[in-house]
Amino acid sequence: MAIYEYYCPTCRDTFERRRPMSEATVATKCESGHRAERTISNFAVAVAGGDSAVAQMEPEFGASGGCACGGGGCGCSS
Repeated sequence: MAIYEYYCPTCRDTFERRRPMSEATVATKCESGHRAERTISNFAVAVAGGDSAVAQMEPEFGASGGCACGGGGCGCSS
């Protein structure tokens, strides 16, 4: 089971659902019954000492040709 984050554009609310990975792309609804969209979310990891930290997934510019897409394959002119 995985925890997925969803966003309801009607309610403007973000919520989580625990679902099997095989149902990751299956449409879901918010508590009010509106269609919700799956979003990309940050995730927490355990660190030494029992604390948790949020891992930010930010592009590293210059790491692969100057853009975050892997060397200019997206047409970003980098």
